[in-house]
Amino acid sequence: MTIERITPDPGQESVWDYPRPPKSEACSHLIKIILDGEVIAESEQTKRVLETSHPPVYYIPTEDICMDFLEPTQGQSWCEWKGKARYFDVVLRERRIEKAAWSYPTPTPIFEAIRDHLAFYPHLMDACFVGDEQVQSQAGGFYGGWITSKIVGPFKGEPGTQGW
Repeated sequence: MTIERITPDPGQESVWDYPRPPKSEACSHLIKIILDGEVIAESEQTKRVLETSHPPVYYIPTEDICMDFLEPTQGQSWCEWKGKARYFDVVLRERRIEKAAWSYPTPTPIFEAIRDHLAFYPHLMDACFVGDEQVQSQAGGFYGGWITSKIVGPFKGEPGTQGW
């Protein structure tokens, strides 16, 4: 199967120009996450992880997250690039969203910048923003990418992209 890269317009990025292996970089855009009318996280000190074919994943420093709404879970997973991930449920009032966020408490040396940061699945939150723009979530519940008008694909997880 041949994947047709979308050519970005000025001011846009193509996920096909992102590196493999992935990299993290500082991001100064305001990142905001809302659930049930509460701001769960808000930061201008985030990191974003960029990987070929994936929209960026934003990692928010714990000091900019309402950690009272997060409970660690027993689950974990392994990323060949970042190391062992730990998951968190988001609990707000009567609502519990299982494994809605994750972190890398002891990341590999190349991803040390995301230590003490958490990422959230945008499809599990009511709204996630990069600046003033509400993001779309990456298809396929496994992925945590944040899609904005500044990012073009096609994106891993979309129909017709299986098997890459």
